[in-house]
Amino acid sequence: ALAAAEGLEVVPDRGLLAEVAGLVEWPVPLLGRIDEAFMDLPPEVMRTTMRVNQRYFALRRADGRAAPRFALVANIIPADGGRAIVAGNERVLRARLADARFFWDQDRKQRLEDFLPKLESVVFHAKLGTQGERVRRLERLAGLIAPQVDANIKLAARAGLLAKADLASGMVGEFPEVQGIMGRYYALADGEDPRVAEAIGAHYRPMGPGDAVPSEPVAVAVALADKLDQLVGFFAVGEKPTGSGDPYALRRAALGIIRMIREGGLRLGLAGLIGEAFFGFAQATGATASPEFGMAVAAETMNAGWQPPADSDHPPMVAAFAAGVLDFLTDRLRVQLRAEGARHDLVTAVFGASADDDLVRLLARAEALGTLLATPDGANLLAAYKRAANILRIETRKDGPHDGPVDAGLLVLPAEQALAGAVEAKAAEVAASLAAEAPLRAMTALAGLRAPLDAFFESVVVNDPDPKLRLNRLRLLHRLCATMDAVADFAKIEG
Repeated sequence: ALAAAEGLEVVPDRGLLAEVAGLVEWPVPLLGRIDEAFMDLPPEVMRTTMRVNQRYFALRRADGRAAPRFALVANIIPADGGRAIVAGNERVLRARLADARFFWDQDRKQRLEDFLPKLESVVFHAKLGTQGERVRRLERLAGLIAPQVDANIKLAARAGLLAKADLASGMVGEFPEVQGIMGRYYALADGEDPRVAEAIGAHYRPMGPGDAVPSEPVAVAVALADKLDQLVGFFAVGEKPTGSGDPYALRRAALGIIRMIREGGLRLGLAGLIGEAFFGFAQATGATASPEFGMAVAAETMNAGWQPPADSDHPPMVAAFAAGVLDFLTDRLRVQLRAEGARHDLVTAVFGASADDDLVRLLARAEALGTLLATPDGANLLAAYKRAANILRIETRKDGPHDGPVDAGLLVLPAEQALAGAVEAKAAEVAASLAAEAPLRAMTALAGLRAPLDAFFESVVVNDPDPKLRLNRLRLLHRLCATMDAVADFAKIEG
């Protein structure tokens, strides 16, 4: 009410509100004034020093500009209406803002780029080197990502190089909360391209589920590079999240990548980018290579039965490492979908069908699969698939596998002839639809298998006394399941 009376509003800060509420027993709100001499400081700096050092609330005008006022909460009803309390707090705030003014003026005496040499002595992590090494990795990786997100390559690389430069500035040394934000201000003051400055300021985002993701392409490239480098580095040195802790916020980094991909509709080859991020580390190449770097993840992936794709651009062990990191990302995606109330089992089924690393394409396929299963044909087709898969699993233990070609000459009953013809026709249609990225058309094709499959199970005995007929029918069921598994691993679908 005090702020509204002056046409102002309190900058929302739920965390500070909860903290102050816990500190006072008899809250009495008061308004203080900020000297006009400090109003040219970045508003984020003023808010940070007021919040962190004094537990003050920042105020703003209706147009969003910082107001020369602040709010504090006293714990008593002052006899003088709060004049002495306000005056004392204004004096304290002037001193705090004078410190901020000093750092602001000192930092701007040099270019942002001039802070880079200091990063050579700032340790990122004991096993992963310095921030100086890291910005060179970000410069390279952001440039590689740029073409995939329609960003300017040179600007993305430049922003990647400068992204962490403000860590060596006096302001960020005093107020770590404004890292990235100050880099943006300093870049703009230096005359850097506005897209570079925006990328520096936005590359940490999203910081949480309520934070917006970067949208400008250069910023997207740098933010992705930052998070991929973080994930790859810590996975490679064995610092994966555990059930009891995630000290390096890798789950948050993974969710940030997923949100940027989903909300931006980004078509990325994630496995390839993870491999490129891996080779950005000194431990992965040349004379500084470490044989242990990343190999625990790679070995775990290969021991789980993973096979390297024929079209991989990277050596098998690096491709296996990338697959392990990609598994972590897809697991986070399933968690996110579950939180949204979506059917995460459909995502699991679609991801299990191929080595595709394009999340947008796979999510579109999962959505189309959900559309199919919501129809009577889809639900009955799933039940028939599971019946066929169960028969194959039981019979494979006896004399399998039954993955050979179907012999048309041994298809003696009309129902099995009809099913064989439908499977071959639909297999070609499914393959063409997936190649054309038309998942709904692929699902429509699968729905066409329901009637011949129902007829097959109604009139055909799979385990015929004639061993040749039995083997041929098992091969037909195998061909059916393989056709459906090209779209999704139906065995992983619940229900």
